[in-house]
Amino acid sequence: MILKERPDDQGAGEDRARQKDEGSIRKGYDSLVQNPPGQLQSHRARLHQQISKELRMRTGAENLYRATRNSWVRETVALELSYVNSNLQLLKEELAELSSSIDVDQPEGESVTIPMIPLGLKETTELDWATPLKELISEHFGEDGSSYETEIQELEDLRQATRTPSRDEVGLDLLAAYYSQLCFLDARFFSPARSPGLLFHWYDSLTGVPAQQRALAFEKGSVLFNIGALHTQIGARQDCACAEGATHATEAFQRAAGAFRLLRENFSHAPSPDMSAASLSMLEKLMVAQAQECIFKGFLLSASATPDNGLAQLQLAQEAAQVSAEYGLVHRAMAQPPVRDYLPTSWTNLARVKAEHFCALAHYHTAMALCESSSAKGELSRQEHASQPSTTCEPQGPTLPQHPEERRKLAKAHLKRAILGQEEALRLHTLCRVLRQVDLLQVVVTQALRHSLAKYSELEREDDFFEAVEAPDIQPKTQQAPEVKMPSLSQMKVIDFFHRLGPLSVFSTKNRWQLVGPVRMTRGEGGFGFTLRGDSPVLIAAVVPGGQAESAGLKEGDYIASVNGHPCKWWKHVEVVAQLRGTGEEGVSLEVVSLLPGPEPRSTGPRRSALLWGQRECGFETPVSARARPWPILGWSRKTRQNKPRSHPDPCTNRNCVTCP
Repeated sequence: MILKERPDDQGAGEDRARQKDEGSIRKGYDSLVQNPPGQLQSHRARLHQQISKELRMRTGAENLYRATRNSWVRETVALELSYVNSNLQLLKEELAELSSSIDVDQPEGESVTIPMIPLGLKETTELDWATPLKELISEHFGEDGSSYETEIQELEDLRQATRTPSRDEVGLDLLAAYYSQLCFLDARFFSPARSPGLLFHWYDSLTGVPAQQRALAFEKGSVLFNIGALHTQIGARQDCACAEGATHATEAFQRAAGAFRLLRENFSHAPSPDMSAASLSMLEKLMVAQAQECIFKGFLLSASATPDNGLAQLQLAQEAAQVSAEYGLVHRAMAQPPVRDYLPTSWTNLARVKAEHFCALAHYHTAMALCESSSAKGELSRQEHASQPSTTCEPQGPTLPQHPEERRKLAKAHLKRAILGQEEALRLHTLCRVLRQVDLLQVVVTQALRHSLAKYSELEREDDFFEAVEAPDIQPKTQQAPEVKMPSLSQMKVIDFFHRLGPLSVFSTKNRWQLVGPVRMTRGEGGFGFTLRGDSPVLIAAVVPGGQAESAGLKEGDYIASVNGHPCKWWKHVEVVAQLRGTGEEGVSLEVVSLLPGPEPRSTGPRRSALLWGQRECGFETPVSARARPWPILGWSRKTRQNKPRSHPDPCTNRNCVTCP
């Protein structure tokens, strides 16, 4: 081979091209490393788009197959349908595997426990608050928008921090703080008549499909969803092999169930599948089932200290049956449309595996209760007799015969059902490709099966020529039902970033006003000629005809905005009076705010198209102290209070008040 020497300019050009390609590759790799969640969401979104395309193709092919009578066309369409269904199956498996790659969480500690199902957080893009808020502050509030750059930067930093919260109480407090700020923003800047016009962009946590809304309620709902999802991640990380870990996990899953219930009851027009009513109902059931599982693990730890206690074994059997029943409800909810169309298949299979596993555990613990000492058997018999209803109906628990041989045979029957259930759980585990990679699940079920087989071999005798009796079902019963707990958002005390704009009862986009002044006034014989009342802001209750205030153009109902150049929107009545008393012969300079009538009655306008409704619907009360103002959790109401007349304190009755006529 003869190698020709290339010209210098050609070599330099190739070097530059190679360096450019290497730079592009390095840039892409750095982007992938720095933002793996974004890449993951993009991948999931592409998979979901391909699945939607295949579904449309399948629908069209099915319609053509039903409509045509041509045999050749029907054969061709049938072949095409087989290809489409195969592609759909592969795409769904890939999407399920991709979703489960971040949803399977390893609990803290070295113990082997069955895994939980945590939720991934909803992701969002960056949002520019500065431009619309500065324009709104300048146009509507009449102040310099650039003077609020610090407050806007704090808001943007807080939102940026909530995109990657830590999986602990600090992360929950961060999300709750941002949610409280959204309540302030909703009350001040968002109204049917005027709003910043921001476009909120969030990704679906299950499919990765993007959704956009201009309503701030979408932002609030997404943050509340992430609060519930973060609770699931905290619960899944707990080590349930110790009592403290089981308690913390139970609390976390109960909080998650409360967040999803709160969102479901106050959410409408869901823009993404994960926030639909069906999905939120399923997630609530899932969290309740996982909380019930953690409760069972706590009882299991207590019973392990006294393994020979037959009553404790019987209670464990009913607790396990309760867990199995809860996961049965979850599996049915997951298998119903439209949830089954976008839910990871591994979740549905795991719920079914757990239902079979805990049903088998119920029979195993029942068999253990039957094999205990005679004293324990008498206690079990009394407990069984007390649990029986007065009428002849199905038994409330396992039948406990008195004869030892009958007890042994019944124990074998329960062990047989336990073995069959655990084998079924292993079979379901093997069928799902994603679950096959979860070694912890297989280890737990295999250990349970090994214990059942060992106990069955102990009870087996050579003279057992007849088949054992059929074991009855175990009645579900729990001593500690999970409590759906609402998020503790009301306990989060935050400072309104835009506190300087004034009290929310007046200074918001829901009101129109006009700034009058500064007005120079001097004290007359009867004072300044007006009466003040109220706090934050102080209101001019009455104006004396012919007095100094009327001559200056002040009117009844005006609010004092500043005194001698000092902003007093948050001042108390006594503070304004003290400032006016201190004026000398030079007089006082006042700025007042006059409320203007709205363009039209708000009750006759179009109904607010929002996903979440504010508790006071655009009418938050003026806080006594912004630093101690606790916001309500999320108790929204659909009743508007915009036409309700504003109430004020009683007029000043101080005869020595310098502002009185």
